[in-house]
Amino acid sequence: MPSTLLATFKAALALTATATIGYASTIRPPPGTFPAARGFGLERRAPGVSGKPWIRSFNLSVPIDHFHNDSRYEPHSDGHFNLRYWLDASNYKEGGPVIVLHSGEFNSQDRLAYLDYGIVSILTKATGGVGLILEHRYYGTSFPTANLTFENLRFLTTEQALADTAYFAKHVQFYGLEHHNLTAPNAPWILYGGSYAGSVAAFARKLYPDIFWGAISSSGPLQAIDNFWQFFEVSRRYAPADCSVTQQKLVHVIDTMLFSNDSRDATRIKKVFGLEYLWDDEFAGLLSATWGRFQNTNWDPKLNDTSFNAYCTTITSNSLLFQNATSLRSEVERAVILAGYKGEAELLSTQMLNWIGYTRKKMERLGEWCRKKDLRECISGRFDQPNTRLDAGFMRTWGYQTCTEWGLFQSGEGFPEDVLPVVSRAYTYEYAAMNCRRQFNMTTRPNVQAINKLGGFQFSFPRVAIIDGTHDEWRAATPHAFGQRDRNSTTTEPFILIDGAAHHWDENGLKEEDEGKAGLLPEAVAKTQAMEVEFVKAWLREFDSVKSGKVVEG
Repeated sequence: MPSTLLATFKAALALTATATIGYASTIRPPPGTFPAARGFGLERRAPGVSGKPWIRSFNLSVPIDHFHNDSRYEPHSDGHFNLRYWLDASNYKEGGPVIVLHSGEFNSQDRLAYLDYGIVSILTKATGGVGLILEHRYYGTSFPTANLTFENLRFLTTEQALADTAYFAKHVQFYGLEHHNLTAPNAPWILYGGSYAGSVAAFARKLYPDIFWGAISSSGPLQAIDNFWQFFEVSRRYAPADCSVTQQKLVHVIDTMLFSNDSRDATRIKKVFGLEYLWDDEFAGLLSATWGRFQNTNWDPKLNDTSFNAYCTTITSNSLLFQNATSLRSEVERAVILAGYKGEAELLSTQMLNWIGYTRKKMERLGEWCRKKDLRECISGRFDQPNTRLDAGFMRTWGYQTCTEWGLFQSGEGFPEDVLPVVSRAYTYEYAAMNCRRQFNMTTRPNVQAINKLGGFQFSFPRVAIIDGTHDEWRAATPHAFGQRDRNSTTTEPFILIDGAAHHWDENGLKEEDEGKAGLLPEAVAKTQAMEVEFVKAWLREFDSVKSGKVVEG
C-alpha cells in the first residue's frame, strides 16, 4: 500500500499524534495501525492474538530461490528458510478443503482474527475445511536472509512468493492430520487474500492452476500503477459530499499559492500552517496524510479509524473552532480571494483556519517524538538512512517491492487539469517515490510489467473471485476501477462490488458474542460473505466431480 514510504508514514503519524521514535530514524506505528508505504495505507491491524489455544504457528522449510535459470536472482542460493503459518483444524471434516488466507505484506500474526472469527472461520465452518494463515517471505518471522541489504532483497519478488505458496501446498503436512493426504492437488486448496494478498491469491491460482483449485481476491490491486494519483479519486467521489467539495476548494487555494508566479506566496501559505521550514512537496505530502486515511473506515469498531471523519467535521464547520487562529484570518482571506473565491471568502477562510488549527495542534505533539531532532528531519523522508536490520521489517521490505515491481506511489501529480484534486499537485511523484532513491539508491522506475503481464485490469481466470468495495481507494487499481468494463458475476468467476464498503470489508467477521447484534455487520457485507460460502461450495462440488471422473459442464 504509496507515497514516500517513510515520509508519509511520519506525516500520517504526526497528524494522528500517537507515535514514538523508533530505530534508525523510523517512527514506530501507534497501537492499532500499520504503515503501508502508504503502501496499503496506514491500515488498522486485526488483533494479533487468538483466543483459541488450538490455533498454533508452525514452519515449513522452503527454498530461498525457486528460479535458478533467472539471472536477476544471481548469485543464486541453494538454501532454505522457514516459512511461518498458523493452523486451525477445529472445523475439519474428512474430505474438506484447505482454506488459506495469505497475509501479504503483513506479519501473519496480525491476521489471526480472520482465522479466529473472520472469513477463514466462516468458510471452514461452512465446508468442513482446514484453516490457515500463510506468511509472505520477508515479513513477520519468515526471512530468507540474515539482514535486509539491497543484495539480500533480490529474492523478494511476487514471483518468488507465489512459488513459495505453491511449494507449501505441495509439501506441507499438518500437525494432527498427518494421516490425511491434504497436500495439493489431492485436496482442494482455496486461497483468500485481502489487499496485496488478494493479488497474490489471484496470481497463484492463474500461475499454478493444478495446485490451487480456487481463489478469492478481495481489494487486490491486480494492476500495478507507477504514479497512482487515481488512489485519491475514489475518496474525491465517495467522501461525504460537503467534505470532498470543501477539501477540493481548500487544496485549490493552497495550490494557487504554491504555484504562484510570486515565490513569496508559497512561503506565506506554509507560514500560516506553521510549516514554512518545509519544502513545497514535503508540505503538500504532510497535508495529504489525513485525507489518505479515508481507506481506514471499517464496519468493525475494533478496526475503524475515526480520524478521517473527525477531520471532515473540522474542515466543514461554519464556525471557527480554533480561536488562536483568528489572527491569521486576513492572510488566509488574501489567499482565498487570490484563488478566485471572493464570493465565498468568509466561509472558506473559516474552514481554512480550522484546517490550520487542526494541523498546528497535531504538530505541537510532534516535538515529543522528535526529541532533539529538527522538525523537518522528523517529517521529511529526505534525511532517512537505510535500515538493513530485520527489525526494519515492513518499512524496508514493502518499500522495496513498490520500488522494484509495484509502484503504487500515491501523489497529487497527475489529476486531470479540469478536476480539482483533494490533495495538492505539489505532492509530486518524485517526492512520493523518493524512498527508492534514499533507501535503495534506485533511479529506475518500477518494472510494473512484471505484474501487469498477468492480466492487470483485465485479469480473469476460472474460479477466481474478484471482490471490491465501492469506497475502497485501492479500487482504482482493480478490475472494478472507474472506466473499466462491467462484468457479469458468475459462480465460476464471481465479480462483486460491495456497496458502501472500503478496504476488504468482507475479510472481517463477528465474534461469537457479537453474532446477532443488529446493525453491526452491514447487510452488503453479510450478503457478500454468504455468496462467498455458496460459490466456494459450488467449486468444491466441481472438485469432487472431477476427482470422481464425472463430466462437469462449464
